[in-house]
Amino acid sequence: MGLYDYTIYSIIKRNARVSTNRTCLISGTQRVTFAQFQEKVDRLSCGLLDAGLKRGDRIGVLGHNSVEYLYLYGAAARTGAILIPINWRLDPEEIKYVISDGTPKMLFVGSEFQEMMKGLLPQFDFVEKSYTLDRANGSFAAFNDLMVKIGFCPHADVCSDDNYVIIYTAAVGGKLRGVALSHNNLIASNVQTMYHLALTPHDVHLLVLPLFHLAGLGTALSVLQSGGTNVVLPKFDVDSALQHIKDDRISVFGTFPPMLKTLMESAQAVNADLSSIRHVFGLENPDIIRKFQEMSGATFWTAYGQSEISGLISFSPYFERPGSAGAPSFLVEVGIVDDHGNMLEADQPGEIVVKGPMVFSGYWNLPEDNAYTSRGGWHHTGDLGYFDTDGYLWYSGRSPEKELIKPGGENVYPAEVEKVILEHPAIEDVVVIGVPDSKWGEAIKAVCVKKKDASLEEAELIEFVADRIARYKKPKYIVFTSSFPRNEDGFIVREKVKEEYLKF
Repeated sequence: MGLYDYTIYSIIKRNARVSTNRTCLISGTQRVTFAQFQEKVDRLSCGLLDAGLKRGDRIGVLGHNSVEYLYLYGAAARTGAILIPINWRLDPEEIKYVISDGTPKMLFVGSEFQEMMKGLLPQFDFVEKSYTLDRANGSFAAFNDLMVKIGFCPHADVCSDDNYVIIYTAAVGGKLRGVALSHNNLIASNVQTMYHLALTPHDVHLLVLPLFHLAGLGTALSVLQSGGTNVVLPKFDVDSALQHIKDDRISVFGTFPPMLKTLMESAQAVNADLSSIRHVFGLENPDIIRKFQEMSGATFWTAYGQSEISGLISFSPYFERPGSAGAPSFLVEVGIVDDHGNMLEADQPGEIVVKGPMVFSGYWNLPEDNAYTSRGGWHHTGDLGYFDTDGYLWYSGRSPEKELIKPGGENVYPAEVEKVILEHPAIEDVVVIGVPDSKWGEAIKAVCVKKKDASLEEAELIEFVADRIARYKKPKYIVFTSSFPRNEDGFIVREKVKEEYLKF
């Protein structure tokens, strides 16, 4: 490390010194202090280095949230490795693509995914060693095999601008893209979150959003940097969540639909005490937000962000300016530009552009995409919006080149689903759009033109898609039509299709 470097591992060392015996992690009955967390990270780092890991090597992780997962995040920070957290909701072919693109030297796999990975491992000659996230199991060595060394472990020369994590986000043109984030990116994001939520060492975060998602990882790191406690849940379970809220006095968590609605209904049924909760953020409709705030007294935060900008760059309590995405934070510059890159004034809609220390290092192995996205000295988000006269950001959709659907908080590009649907022999043409959904926030609808004399049922096409990509990307609705509106060049006018079929 150089004179001006400060990394995620710097945070771990600082906490071990100033909060030695405070609780860092809770998982079931297991409690880990900050000093113990550093010791576990150091042991794992030594084991990884002895196993041949070097600075810049990638570590792939496919598994549910666990303390071992967080130890790996810590060890990557110490050794200068780059973690690739793999979305376990992806289809096996998509998981294969992520691993092939990221080329991790080591792979860690949870027990739930080991059968699938056994069939894929022979295709990855770059994976030198594979481990479980728990005990040994056939093709996978035990995680604890890496935790046995005690004593001196050399420090890698890690810089704060080094890539720390690659998060694969929604496919553009049918391919997932790896968003490379540095230590500096995430620390800047942590500082903003700590400021807006006024996080302290007394805060307790329910880590229920997956660690492959920046909403889960980012909040966990923000609470870690503040010296607070992360309560680790493998995945959302309402009974476990309520028990931890009661026993551990949870104060902050993130949510995707329909988690908050489920939590409220269960809390009402058992008359659960939600008074410890101070802050919640996520995607929800106003009625659920209002009911939750009445039940708990907590603040629900509205925000705007994306993986490429290390998380959230605008924040506000929801009812401070209902419907907005909040006001830009203080470590980011946000602008609205027209199609020619000219900056626009208040109330003029255009593309949201960003600059500052949270903007990502770039897409992994995609130099042309990086040059295009960062044109004009700004990161172009591909999202549309405007500022009101008070400086609040209002999100107004996706640009035509980057239409995006978010069912349950996941990112799905229409082009990715359309590509699969067009593989069906009965389909002539298709337009995929997002429609409002009371449970998931947004749902996928496919408007299809069948080939002449073809016979095909809606349910059959839905399962056809579900068998080929992640099931959360399958359409919830299928509509058949005889033709699409087209312009003079013969191209489908997508906006007219959306206008006609937005409602079910």
